Amino acid sequence: MSIAASLALRIRTAATVTAPYELPDGTVIDEYFDEYRVAADPALLGEVGTALACLVPAGVDVLAGLELGGVPFALATSAAAGLPLVLVRKIPKSYGTRRQVEGRPIGGARVAMVDDVVRSGGQMLAAVRALTAAGGRTTHALAVLARPGPGRTALAGQGISLRSLLTDADQPQPVSLRAVR
Repeated sequence: MSIAASLALRIRTAATVTAPYELPDGTVIDEYFDEYRVAADPALLGEVGTALACLVPAGVDVLAGLELGGVPFALATSAAAGLPLVLVRKIPKSYGTRRQVEGRPIGGARVAMVDDVVRSGGQMLAAVRALTAAGGRTTHALAVLARPGPGRTALAGQGISLRSLLTDADQPQPVSLRAVR
């Protein structure tokens, strides 16, 4: 078994939960991907961060972690890739700085978003608007899992390519665990 296939199996084993789960549109599914079980395992989280770092395209200046599920994966990817990180709230903070994008200024930076699971792409598209308002240029999106749904197409419509460790069929995409920059 390849390293990528072994990691994919470990992710699926840790995160697959067989129990009813309600999606945002009200649909109830019998099995779901609990990304927090992956994020809560320090060794597995580190390996996922390294694998996601291998998917970061050349030319990306900053990673953006999406609230809440994307934050641990973005932190691990940032550490593995040696790239700075900003965090994107779903809505601007209602007090203090009232920012939606937290961290260093990103004016002119090429940004790759990092999230846990992508299905519709709605959360990522909202984050693109916040990152654009903060001066960033979002060019790519990374996810642990891309589920069936319009997410990939919606992102592509905005000129954003999506790369994921696991596809909608829960099969690993080829990942080269090369030395990360």
